[in-house]
Amino acid sequence: MSFPFLDALAVHHSVKHPDQPTLIFLHDSLGCIELWRDFPERLAALTHCNYMIYDRQGYGKSCGFSYKKRQLNYLEHEADVLQALIEKKQIKKAILFGHSDGGSIALLTAALHPDNILGIITEGAHVLVEDATLNGIHSAVHQYQSTDLKSRLEKYHGAHTDAMFRAWTQTWTAPEFKNWNIEYCLSQIQCPALIIQGEDDEFGTLDQVNRITHQIRNSNRLIVPKTGHNPHKESPDKVLKSCADFMAQLITSSSQ
Repeated sequence: MSFPFLDALAVHHSVKHPDQPTLIFLHDSLGCIELWRDFPERLAALTHCNYMIYDRQGYGKSCGFSYKKRQLNYLEHEADVLQALIEKKQIKKAILFGHSDGGSIALLTAALHPDNILGIITEGAHVLVEDATLNGIHSAVHQYQSTDLKSRLEKYHGAHTDAMFRAWTQTWTAPEFKNWNIEYCLSQIQCPALIIQGEDDEFGTLDQVNRITHQIRNSNRLIVPKTGHNPHKESPDKVLKSCADFMAQLITSSSQ
């Protein structure tokens, strides 16, 4: 599958350990490379892995959207884009760390394009639309209209900001998106998975975690207490340790 915009994506790819796997970080619905801050570098250093971060189309310093309206299968599309990027960068062993939308993309990629995926870590991933998700989005819309949220996002997304925000909010709140569900793919995932969620996640309930872990044979969960939708920022030490322990077992198993 060809994606003409692939060369116009902003990508940071660090290779310090050529024989080790590459951690690929997949940002959330309002995220980008910069908003990961130092978490990718810290986890890569802790586990002696390489890492790659990129801004999806329409985000950060990547090119703008090439479409006016998102399709209902936009996350499957992003899984295909990721696979193309893995091939372009010649990454043979990847471990995916996906946050929110990025977590859903990680699940889909492991199911639909499993060949180079050693394991996945998801954080606040969604597999269906919940009332909690919609309530969180409606709250974000209110903040965008009444606080400095828009100007804070413009610092990272520039001219993409309005289109990016609309793509997220209008897609998820559209009546036709209410029945969106990617559970169909979960039983296809064969690689190990660590499923992380904050106990107080404002965009999803623990039903998301239950559905994911019940359908992926080799999966573990980490529920982080007193934490919302961003565990890697709100409880970084706990998340780093859990991820490092998971990856150590993963890398050891893959080398046997």
